[in-house]
Amino acid sequence: MDLSRRDFVKLCGASAAGVGLSQLALPPIVQALEKAAAGNPPVVWIMGQGCTGCSVSILNTVHPTIAEVLLKIISMKFHETIMAASGELALEAQDKAAEEFAGKFYLVVEGSIPTGADGMYAQIGTMKGKTRTMLSEVLHLGTKAAAVLAVGTDAAYGGIPAAKPNPTGAKSVMAVFKEHGIKTPVINVPGCPPNPDWMVGTIAHVLLYGVPQLDGEGRPLLFYGTLIHDNCPYRGYFEYGVFAKQFNDDGCRYKLGCKGPETYADCWKRKWNNGVNWCVQNAICIGCVQPDFWDKYTPIYQSLG
Repeated sequence: MDLSRRDFVKLCGASAAGVGLSQLALPPIVQALEKAAAGNPPVVWIMGQGCTGCSVSILNTVHPTIAEVLLKIISMKFHETIMAASGELALEAQDKAAEEFAGKFYLVVEGSIPTGADGMYAQIGTMKGKTRTMLSEVLHLGTKAAAVLAVGTDAAYGGIPAAKPNPTGAKSVMAVFKEHGIKTPVINVPGCPPNPDWMVGTIAHVLLYGVPQLDGEGRPLLFYGTLIHDNCPYRGYFEYGVFAKQFNDDGCRYKLGCKGPETYADCWKRKWNNGVNWCVQNAICIGCVQPDFWDKYTPIYQSLG
């Protein structure tokens, strides 16, 4: 399927909105992305301890389709879930991309990295009889990549796999890089799962302008710069001390376990499922983009106060 220029301009328009730019910036964005797309920036996507939810989320992007993004805007060189190859053939493709595009490709890491037992809790495959682990792949590819996107809370902060007692020694990309002295820039795009716009928008920003401005947790301020609580439709109830005791009550949902007062993301305006809904619209914010998720923010339906 070819991506028409009309659809391409729609994609650029979405990217402009995603990175908080005026539509006046659309022409240079179109030009820059066309130039970038002409070279199909190579991407290697590897997966560790996780549920594949981040991949599912980005595969649900609607305008344009994910096939158009993957095949026309970037060049996905390795993604074990969507590629046809498997086994040594797939690993050979990954290794070839890393060597051919050293210093130019972008590494996307989904899932946490288990460091216990020399990384053997997450085995990627075998090559010539030698086991390849998630830990070894992150270290090898991380030194060759232009930049790394840690997508999902597991890759960004350890997430659920790193919850106590953490028997596998699961860690985030940044933690592993720090331990091994790897200086490649890392951008955290947390969420369980992240919104498709956060992932596509971050990739667009990196291609157009380089690494975006990050907060203290390594997240793009473009998407993680506002407090959920400050933009919650139930905020007025909070100010007047009106709290819901069950979900069909009028009132702020803080005492039902909402983590909005401590959570930074723009879920309230971006929403999920092509803009249909978001967590607080149906239930509560569970704080899934925060570094302390899972341990600090569970039980889910227990108030922080």
